[in-house]
Amino acid sequence: MIGEVLIYVPSIANFRITWLNDRIAAAQIATLVLEAAPDNMVSEELRRELLRSAGAKAVALKRGDTRQLVLKADQPLEVDRHTDLRDFMWMSAIYDAFDTLLAGDGRIVRVVGAPPQDSGNFLEIVIDETPLRAAMLRYSINILTLSIVLSLIVAAFVFLALNWLLVRPLRRMTRAMLHFSGDPEDTSRIVAPSNRQDEIGVMSRELNRMQSELTGMLQQKSRLAALGLAVSKISHDLRNMLASAQLISDRLGQVNDPTVQKFAPKLIASLDRAISFCAQTLKYGRVKEAPPRRERFALHGLVEEVVEAIAPQASSRVVLYNEVPPDLEIDADRDHLHRILLNLTRNAVQALEQTADAGRLAEDGRVRVRAWRDRTGATMEVADNGPGVPAKARAHLFEAFQAGTKPGSAGLGLAISGELARAHGGELRLVDSPSGAVFHVVIPDRVAELRPGRRGERRMSGGSS
Repeated sequence: MIGEVLIYVPSIANFRITWLNDRIAAAQIATLVLEAAPDNMVSEELRRELLRSAGAKAVALKRGDTRQLVLKADQPLEVDRHTDLRDFMWMSAIYDAFDTLLAGDGRIVRVVGAPPQDSGNFLEIVIDETPLRAAMLRYSINILTLSIVLSLIVAAFVFLALNWLLVRPLRRMTRAMLHFSGDPEDTSRIVAPSNRQDEIGVMSRELNRMQSELTGMLQQKSRLAALGLAVSKISHDLRNMLASAQLISDRLGQVNDPTVQKFAPKLIASLDRAISFCAQTLKYGRVKEAPPRRERFALHGLVEEVVEAIAPQASSRVVLYNEVPPDLEIDADRDHLHRILLNLTRNAVQALEQTADAGRLAEDGRVRVRAWRDRTGATMEVADNGPGVPAKARAHLFEAFQAGTKPGSAGLGLAISGELARAHGGELRLVDSPSGAVFHVVIPDRVAELRPGRRGERRMSGGSS
């Protein structure tokens, strides 16, 4: 509509000027007819016809220094406004056009213009402005009607374009979001991504990604909830069975056989750990691990227990090495550290056996456990000569149910080990290695605590201090 207004303003001014120039041209024709008559004399009827055809009340022509009234109406005329078409300026033309529209009917105007055929210096006509105003009003109505029609057409196209490009995709995504909220775990309710390259396409692809991630997280939470429920159901019965096995192992410890005396304490310790784990009902994911009960002990003996626990489960193709110095001590929770090393060593053995079964192990598998100390604590290393950690598993290596690469593996070992290491203020990390997988467990020493108290005061003689 603004465009139509900007077009209408100069066009209505041009319409007025064109209309007046047509009257000047018609008046010139009337003067030519009059000049062709003998002695410039015509009948009264022809004079009126010439004035009517020119649409004028009077016509005057100036040639040289002579100004001649060519045609004149019978009644006297009183001019209300003067217009000179020879001095044309757009701003004044626009002002005169709107002045004509707002002036009303019956106004008499004197118009001066140049004759089209250069038959004189200028030509003057006196006209009634009412026909001009009526013509301008009709022209304005036509322009307004055309503007409305064009605006409706443009509005219809804009509506269809916005509806097709914006409204329909947004409604479709809104319906998809509402449908997805009914059952977020149903993958069939995830919105289909769009191939559009604009913001709507980016939004649909991001919505698809977020819904996919949310669905995966909810499915994982459901599996965890089901796992927790299943474990809570079996933990009680399993604990009772392990308690019975513990009683039997206690009786075995009383047998004087040397072999029994060698393995019975280790069996009892393993049963004690199993009963404790069952009593806690798979703490991971439900509550935090208990704070570590730290003590200083020789690490070599603990690693030897881990190797003896894993060795019966390993095949003859895997050899375990305890390369921890006998005199190296560590400040940590013994049970927590046992779980960490047991998880790492078992993972290494399983990876080597899986590689050997696939025929991709050229030599015997080796798992080495090393350790060393620095000024802040101790670092343990569990290394193997297997295929290493797959690239796809590295991104979520220490996340629960994400890092399992072996069929049937739950992917909890590294997550639990990482949590236990962090509970000591340390960390569990994968170290880059040209071959095999190398894990470092860093356990810092406890900060020495200062004992509260005061230094003694020296007494001076005389009782003063």
